[in-house]
Amino acid sequence: MILPSEPAPRPAVPEDAPHLLSLAERAYSPWIEVIGAVPLPMTADYAAFIADHEAWVTGPEDAPTGSLVLVREPDHLLLWSIAVDPSAKGTGLGNFLLDFTLKRAEELGLPEVRLFTNVLMDTNRAWYARHGFRETGRKQIDDKHVVYMARPVGSGTEHNPL
Repeated sequence: MILPSEPAPRPAVPEDAPHLLSLAERAYSPWIEVIGAVPLPMTADYAAFIADHEAWVTGPEDAPTGSLVLVREPDHLLLWSIAVDPSAKGTGLGNFLLDFTLKRAEELGLPEVRLFTNVLMDTNRAWYARHGFRETGRKQIDDKHVVYMARPVGSGTEHNPL
């Protein structure tokens, strides 16, 4: 599914790094009060992610509406971050980016997408569960209680709204 107002994500370039940080700050700042800490995407080194991994962007170059940070591992694709600008919430952009991630893992020949999120981000955990992710573990890391989730990829893995 490609949203009419959003072209396919494009690979991020070094000049996108500050815009990705700004997007992460907009997308994740509401969670600070909920989790009692600053979410990792708000302090990430996006220049390093762009150089060493995969970062994808949607929307205008100077003000992206969506982004993905993907880390290729030998046996899975790690969805390190997915960010949607608050102005684009409810448009389906998050579903679109998650579907893109699953297709990207399949293109890379990887059998699974994994992610982590804070245990207190219950709406995010529920959203991932609706998209076929299952919890695989939990761990306390510094001031954050992390939930690990995973989902197999393959044909028929696109978004199911039910």
